[in-house]
Amino acid sequence: MSLTHAEARERSALIAVQSYDVLFELDSGRTFRSRSEVTFACRQPGTSTFIELTNATAVTVTLNGERLPAQAYSDQRITLPALTAANTVVVEATLPYVNDGEGMHRFDDPADGATYICAFGGMDATQRIFACFNQPDLKATVHLAVRANTAWSVLANGAFESSASGLTTFSPTPPISPYLFTMCAGPWHSVRFEHAGISFGWHARASLGAQLDRDADELREVTTACFDHYTTIFDEPYAFGPYDQVMVPGLNWGAMESPGCITFRDELLFRGQATDAERGLRAEVIAHEMAHMWFGDLVTMRWWDDSWLSESFADYMGFQVSAAVTEFDAAWLRFSLGLKGFAYRADERRSTHPVAPDPGSVPDVDTAIGIFDSISYGKGNSALRQLVTWLGEDEFLAGVNAYLSQYRFGNASLDDLIDALDTASTRDVRGWAQSWLRTTGFDTLRVGRDGDVPVISREGDRQHRTRIAAYTIDNDRLREVSTESYEISQASLSLPQLAGLAVIPNSHDETFARVLLDPLSWGAVRQGLSTIEDKTVRAVVWSTAFDMVASSELTPTELLDLVAAHLPSESHASIVERVIDRLGGVLSSWIAPDALAQAHRQLASTFDSVLDRASDASILLAATRARVRSASTNDVGMLEDWLRSERTSHGVDVEADLRWRIVGRLAELGAIDEQRIGEEAQRDKSTQGEQGSARALAAQPTAEAKAVAWEALFGRSATDSNRTFEARAKGFWSAEHADLVAPYVGRYLDEAPSLATRSQGVAQQIGDAFPVHAATPETVKQVRTALAAEPPTVLRRIWEDRLDDLERSVRIRQVRR
Repeated sequence: MSLTHAEARERSALIAVQSYDVLFELDSGRTFRSRSEVTFACRQPGTSTFIELTNATAVTVTLNGERLPAQAYSDQRITLPALTAANTVVVEATLPYVNDGEGMHRFDDPADGATYICAFGGMDATQRIFACFNQPDLKATVHLAVRANTAWSVLANGAFESSASGLTTFSPTPPISPYLFTMCAGPWHSVRFEHAGISFGWHARASLGAQLDRDADELREVTTACFDHYTTIFDEPYAFGPYDQVMVPGLNWGAMESPGCITFRDELLFRGQATDAERGLRAEVIAHEMAHMWFGDLVTMRWWDDSWLSESFADYMGFQVSAAVTEFDAAWLRFSLGLKGFAYRADERRSTHPVAPDPGSVPDVDTAIGIFDSISYGKGNSALRQLVTWLGEDEFLAGVNAYLSQYRFGNASLDDLIDALDTASTRDVRGWAQSWLRTTGFDTLRVGRDGDVPVISREGDRQHRTRIAAYTIDNDRLREVSTESYEISQASLSLPQLAGLAVIPNSHDETFARVLLDPLSWGAVRQGLSTIEDKTVRAVVWSTAFDMVASSELTPTELLDLVAAHLPSESHASIVERVIDRLGGVLSSWIAPDALAQAHRQLASTFDSVLDRASDASILLAATRARVRSASTNDVGMLEDWLRSERTSHGVDVEADLRWRIVGRLAELGAIDEQRIGEEAQRDKSTQGEQGSARALAAQPTAEAKAVAWEALFGRSATDSNRTFEARAKGFWSAEHADLVAPYVGRYLDEAPSLATRSQGVAQQIGDAFPVHAATPETVKQVRTALAAEPPTVLRRIWEDRLDDLERSVRIRQVRR
């Protein structure tokens, strides 16, 4: 059962939770034992409430010394009757390990056979680990003990207390919400250090120990630089004791902000070469999760409608702080070309919602999972960036610090934050919040002309403070004439001082608004994009080009021509990589199957040009990966040569990641068979090898391979972990095999709903396996029919988004010029 907002409000009005005493006995089989002793007060003695526990067997419940009958546990809840003013409930149960990232996740490392067990909370998953009052506004201390293999080390939210005879205990945490709980057990490889009087640690699987040691200096430098910055700008000190960061297998999120023990998906510990953008992303995630120690952990939303108080702030801080204090200073550039574009798309779907939605629109936890999306992250981040631009950083931080201090270890809402910001500023912050945070959609800044004079027309009613750049063409190059900040608060802004010039509104991406250029300005940037000196403006123009395709202002073919003209001359590695990443979506969704071969040929030529001109290692690696993805049957010999020599023709080493990309492409082209893929898997007995082989096997262009892959994905005996499922699904739904997989589109829509009832995580994984390439009117009809059958809430939200995306893709594919 999904907890409703009404139930949560009723329960928080009734009880106050003081503490959890939790014991885990981590068995070597398929289950573990969990004991949870919870003390809580009741404001209305004699009434009843419930505590959550999911998928448990052998359950015993004792309330205030009295054993409750077995029927007290029903529908994943335990009824607690006849409460007194002070209560203690003890729940003991057997619970299953999972491999889907929702609960107590067990992972057996194929590299060395070692076992790792990690408690992944978040939303309503903690009740799959121990009995708890699972809502964000019922905070309590947690005192944890874990009985496990004596050869293992155990990490958790609390500070290490003692370890003897396989029992490890931790000091009680400060008050935290149940969704923030974590525990990680296994033979971790650890790197520890002291900083600012606090114990820090980075931890990874033993088989990734060499990679952790290789990156330890960089990880330490990023961690300490971000920590020093936060403790300088925030009045409240870091509140959660030791600061451990664990690279874990199987986490469904990019990372999780569990206080004192932050977990990251261990793909962020790169096995081989990594690009600057990948390392920059890792720094951004580290800064993002650290921001949560204040936004989300120290002060927590009361209900999930205010999840933006956690995620939008952490996302903004992640980019802002990593750009300011680490070597990865191109964070905002990557944001402009990445997450922000997805936020625009999300804000045009039927599922759009305000950054801070009304509580009534988030009636239960299953619905809440849907607002952890590009609006809460990308758009919320952009709104806060505009707020800081509008207010000034000093006033912004003054309000934020007042908010953090007032609600320390408590819960808060949008109104509470706005009160603090409003007090710190002479601006109308409340009006700003109503306009930016309580409404949907985005404004458009359209360039027009009154004769030679540029006129910026604002379609919408939000106030914007942003820079406008002006250029002239000088010897086939764009030369900047001016870049100035403007307040755009009226329907139009005339710029007579820029007469005759090309102009780019929002040139430094400080606001959230679509930009549409007039023919003069677009013609200039189309001619001279790669000659614009300011890299941020180049990134904004590239992002605008992709947005123009999404809004049918530009065709995919015209976009590929722009890429061919300017990407080979692009000097900034992150721009090259982000453009390449965005092109993947263009190929899978916006180009019809019968045009894919030509698109691949054009891109292959473009990437060859990039490689011929590049000297930067990150550009070489990104372009090599892209060249592999665009390879045709004519390139099979080249790819085989790279595998044999373990080096590309441009001097890039073919390490594990690149090798699996090559193997996967050869499989997709039908150039290698199951035996060859198996040989590669034997060569690389790692998680990457396991997932790479699953993807390659599913990518083979034969009916037999697709049938086997389908059974592994959706059959009765399917056992794939979350990561392997994701890899296999990507291989299965090849856009180039549209005819081959066409019969499975209907089967997917028919069979997915019953599988999606297992958990939120499973529903998301199945939803993410949607065949986005199948952008046809027939598929649109099929999805509408599937939605009419009322699939589970989490899956329904994903399918509604995919329906909108399919309809957009059909429109884009039909545009001809």
